[in-house]
Formats: sequence, structure tokens, C-alpha cells
Amino acid sequence: METPEGLGRTIGALLIGAAVGGALGILFAPDKGSRTRKKLMDKSEDLTDTMKEKFDDLLEEVKDEIEAVKNKVGGHSENGVAKTVKHKAH
Repeated sequence: METPEGLGRTIGALLIGAAVGGALGILFAPDKGSRTRKKLMDKSEDLTDTMKEKFDDLLEEVKDEIEAVKNKVGGHSENGVAKTVKHKAH
């Protein structure tokens, strides 16, 4: 599994590439200026929505990872306390 940072960078690079490619395709297509601006606005709104969804997904993965680490650390902490108590009892 990729780290959250690596996943975020990959998603970011893909989204930037898609945005640049889409914008260049629209700008070089023969069309009226008003239609081109409308297309660019629509594409930017789509890209914004996609970026928000990807960010939310990434944030959820990070939260899950943090919770897993907390649980793991908590288990080790409880284990250490139990061993300390047992050791002091002897």
C-alpha cells in the first residue's frame, strides 16, 4: 500500500495533468470565445469537484491510519502497564 503522501502526490499529478490537457484541448479547438470560456468554466468546476472528492478520500485514509496507529500504541501501552504491575507485585 502506498503511503498517504505518495498517494496524494500521485493523485495531484494526475489531476494537474488532466487539467492541463483538458485546457489545452479546449483552447486549441476551433470555437467561439464565449463557448471556449464556458467550456473552461465547466471543466474547472468538474476538476474542483474531483479534487474535493479525492482530498476527502485521502483524508479518510489518513484518519484510518492514525486510528490504527493509536490502537496499536494503546495495546502496547496497556501491555507495558500490565507487565509493570505484575513485576511490582512479585
